[in-house]
Amino acid sequence: MKGLVLNAEWDPRPNYTITDSERTTRKAITGSSVWRRPRVAIETVPDPKLGPREVLIRPRACGVCGSDVHFYETDKEGYMLYPGLTRFPVVIGHEFSGEVTEVGKDVRDLRRGDMVTCEEMIWCGECTPCRDGYPNQCQRLEEIGFTINGAQADLIAVDAKYCWKINALADRYGSVEWAYEAGALCEPTSVAYNAMFTRAGGFRPGGHVTVFGTGPIGFAAIALARAAGAAKIVAFEVSPMRAELARRVGADIVLNPVELQQKGSPARASIMELTEGEGAAMHVEAAGAPSKTVPEMEESLAVGGKIVIIGRAAERTPIYLEHFQTHAAQIYGAQGHSGYGNFPNVIKLMAAGRIDLTPIITSRFGLTDSVEAIKKATKREDGKIMIRS
Repeated sequence: MKGLVLNAEWDPRPNYTITDSERTTRKAITGSSVWRRPRVAIETVPDPKLGPREVLIRPRACGVCGSDVHFYETDKEGYMLYPGLTRFPVVIGHEFSGEVTEVGKDVRDLRRGDMVTCEEMIWCGECTPCRDGYPNQCQRLEEIGFTINGAQADLIAVDAKYCWKINALADRYGSVEWAYEAGALCEPTSVAYNAMFTRAGGFRPGGHVTVFGTGPIGFAAIALARAAGAAKIVAFEVSPMRAELARRVGADIVLNPVELQQKGSPARASIMELTEGEGAAMHVEAAGAPSKTVPEMEESLAVGGKIVIIGRAAERTPIYLEHFQTHAAQIYGAQGHSGYGNFPNVIKLMAAGRIDLTPIITSRFGLTDSVEAIKKATKREDGKIMIRS
């Protein structure tokens, strides 16, 4: 079968200490410190073998994620930008939905022809974090499209326990094709849901919410904040196109933080003015630029406010703890999307029409043109690029 394969050279930075596990498994904990000179190409790869508890899926829609772009982009020394768990070569693609074409002999709840979306976090269910209820912190974690083959391919085999039916979305959208695209957006939306509501516990309806960075997860955060009853949603984005999409999915106000800074009026001032001095009940960091965004969030927190960190960045961020003490405020870190009802709740919100992220899809490519899709994504001209098959 064909798949979009990412290869890179294992070349740890001189100041990076490789663990015994990394050396044995070739699975880098901090990819940006290990993998050099990445490249992507359509290649012929072996068909996946179906295990007894697995289902074989024909991907019908797969989003190009910011992580995929950071696989491809490099710093001046040729190291990829993505800072997380990685093992190459691998077929990339993890935001996907598809049609079940075959089921293993021990699968009970899925059948051929079902429409499904899948978790990307392959948690073991046996390590201490998993058994304690923290599947996203699994000690044996594998990730679809990061450490094991993903969905920008003709076929993918996934354990049935990571799959969720999206047949109801076809009823909602009145189109199987449209439903598959919505289903491919469940993964990034569940990342935002996990961060805002599972990890941070949400906010009281009527609170003000800000979202820094309107990539797909930022868009999802905006839509979820609207569905949860935010009084005012303020987004910060430098791209005019993405600013318009942010408004379409629910932002009340979208501001360009660079332009604000040039005018001598940082984001914090705008937030305090727009909230009449109250500040934000929840700040969402989805830009992956915490050294720039967190200081603005700190100074515009409501009493009891929360900062939710979703964006990934391999950098340290200074914070002024006194501000969090005096405001009874907190920072919540979040990774992943598994467990806690995140996926089924997102699917139900979509099926009920409470959230609709399909307007953010701005470009579509076939699998054979997926290298061009990655290259286009680096231009940051799109909301979400979708690979269709």
